[in-house]
Amino acid sequence: MKHFVRPSLTLAGRILVILLLTITVEFCTSTLLYERASQFSLREDEAHRLAEHLVVTRKLVSERPVRERPAIARLLTTDRYDVRWGPELPPPPPLAAELSEMQRQIVAWEPALANTNLRLKLSSPGRNALVTGGLTLPDGTWLYFGMREVQTGWDLALGRILLALVPAVGIMLIGGLLIRQTLRPMKMLGDAAGRIGFGAWTPLPETGSGEVLRVIRAFNAMQARIQRLIDDRTEALAAVGHDLRTPIARLQLRIDTLSDAATRNAMREDASEMEGMLASLLAYLGGESDPEPRVRVDVAIMAETIVDDLADQGHAIRYEGPESLEAMVRPIDLKRALGNLTNNALRYGRNVLVSLEQEGEVMRFRVSDDGPGIPEARLAEAMEPFVRLDPARGRNTKGLGLGLAIVKRIATRDGGSLRLANRPEGGLIATIELPVTPRG
Repeated sequence: MKHFVRPSLTLAGRILVILLLTITVEFCTSTLLYERASQFSLREDEAHRLAEHLVVTRKLVSERPVRERPAIARLLTTDRYDVRWGPELPPPPPLAAELSEMQRQIVAWEPALANTNLRLKLSSPGRNALVTGGLTLPDGTWLYFGMREVQTGWDLALGRILLALVPAVGIMLIGGLLIRQTLRPMKMLGDAAGRIGFGAWTPLPETGSGEVLRVIRAFNAMQARIQRLIDDRTEALAAVGHDLRTPIARLQLRIDTLSDAATRNAMREDASEMEGMLASLLAYLGGESDPEPRVRVDVAIMAETIVDDLADQGHAIRYEGPESLEAMVRPIDLKRALGNLTNNALRYGRNVLVSLEQEGEVMRFRVSDDGPGIPEARLAEAMEPFVRLDPARGRNTKGLGLGLAIVKRIATRDGGSLRLANRPEGGLIATIELPVTPRG
């Protein structure tokens, strides 16, 4: 049965639509705000003085003969006001829209200016603006004027900038939210990819743009294939473990029937080594799908119990640390990790120290021995699977070289780490660092 996919915009297309939408909304909003908020006004005393000056100037100039008007205009010019008249002067530009409020203020103060075709223009915007303009005399000629250092109701230049910034900032926030919503499937994909290596398999909802939708579907299919492979391997390992343990158990029973004590002990040791190698191999290969949940455990008591059990067997091992420390851990995994480190230390050293400390939300287990140590250049290699460092740690070794690799995997699974270092006085110190309360 074929699945019909609803056509969907590509990721680039969606982002382009968002950008076009934000630009359109920003333009419309800016225009609306500019038209509504650009009606700048003069301070009341400034409007009063300008209105009076215009009325007086118009009266004085219009009452003089035409030949005397330029001289009168020059006499009326001051440091604050400019006055200019000429019979051939053309009409000034129409009234600027943003200064209509100023015109209303001036006419309201001096109604005599209502029929003079009063026009205003902002020639130099800023804190101390220059307003120029003109009005008609009774004979129809134009009288030009200018007013310097005009104190407006607010800074015109700053006002224009703010008017442009307000919608721009708002649209940027809205556009950012829309783009974030568009890219949310990519974030879900990244989070799921980060969890897939830790046995957390959850199919993602198939949403998003065309490219993202195809990637999510491929990712879900990949997850399903990986999960099937892990399940098949786990079942195969369980079957192999069961099938191999059965003949080993029969072999141990037959070894017990041997009359030669030396031969019996040697064969019993070989069988025990085979069983240990099988257990470590299954622990390493089956560790990724381990379903053990985290529970709150007193890790200090766990570490001390492991040390006491080994001490009761005659080993020189001791514990240093708090009497109690509760943490969220996987008990079987942590016990296996500490067991691997302590057995490894006892194999190569005579005296072993297990210590535990807490620093903030981090706890550290340290297992120190007085053995030969490991060459500095091979410390990292020692934690890789199937690596045997016989020249550094003794020739008569057992196992497959998986002990430290298992410990490293257990530590990293819960956001921790395993570090190896040589002690200055000789020997090796292995440190497991784990969060007291792991995330996730």
